[in-house]
Amino acid sequence: MSPAALSVRGLAYAYPDGRQALFGVDLDVAAGERLAVLGPNGAGKTTLVLHLNGILGAGSGTGTSQGEVRVGELPVTKENLREVRRRVGLVFQDPDDQLFMPTVGQDVAFGPANLGVQGAELELRVRRALAQVDLAGFEDRAPHHLSYGQRRRVAVATVLAMEPDVVVLDEPSSNLDPAARRELAQVLTGLDVTVVMVTHDLPYALELCPRSVILSGGVIAADGPTAQLLADEELMAAHRLELPYRLDPRALGTP
Repeated sequence: MSPAALSVRGLAYAYPDGRQALFGVDLDVAAGERLAVLGPNGAGKTTLVLHLNGILGAGSGTGTSQGEVRVGELPVTKENLREVRRRVGLVFQDPDDQLFMPTVGQDVAFGPANLGVQGAELELRVRRALAQVDLAGFEDRAPHHLSYGQRRRVAVATVLAMEPDVVVLDEPSSNLDPAARRELAQVLTGLDVTVVMVTHDLPYALELCPRSVILSGGVIAADGPTAQLLADEELMAAHRLELPYRLDPRALGTP
């Protein structure tokens, strides 16, 4: 059997001030899977995903990590960070944290150019990534002239241009209007990569991710089909999760 796209074993983490955020997380994500990471504020969700491409752990010098994270067969260590960060692309909650060049094309080209991709291959990657997020022809546009939803999709394109195996998104639907939310959902369901999505938006998780885990108190409290977890009223209440009024997850299917 081929290795999981992502494998986490015994992951524990304490911040420099001594606050323990993770207490031994075990998690496998299969290639091509779409997984939602759910949980209350302070549960450790962002701390977990920042370990997946070595922003935390992997000898970062920030806090204390124990356990192991692997991307496919590759351990997330300081020696492997360059390849790990190519394979695992992280889309931050605020797209303006990721977009800093004068044009959209330059932003999308930035990552692969730093890996040595040049010329026609670089141009192809930029065009292909923008087409994947339904922004073909936006290469010469200024990011700050785009709508918030368009900027978020450009941020996704900056990751896709690296040709990753895994895309990790932190609160992808936050601050999006209904149309932008739908447009991003169409992009994410069309990606031929593994997707891990941290979100408080439970209907979005239900729509996009067949499987979810609930992270609570730094441990995984539940792991299973999204609709099944969200329909468990006792589980939801125990971890301070609430669905919108009258939304029945059992009546909705995930792709």
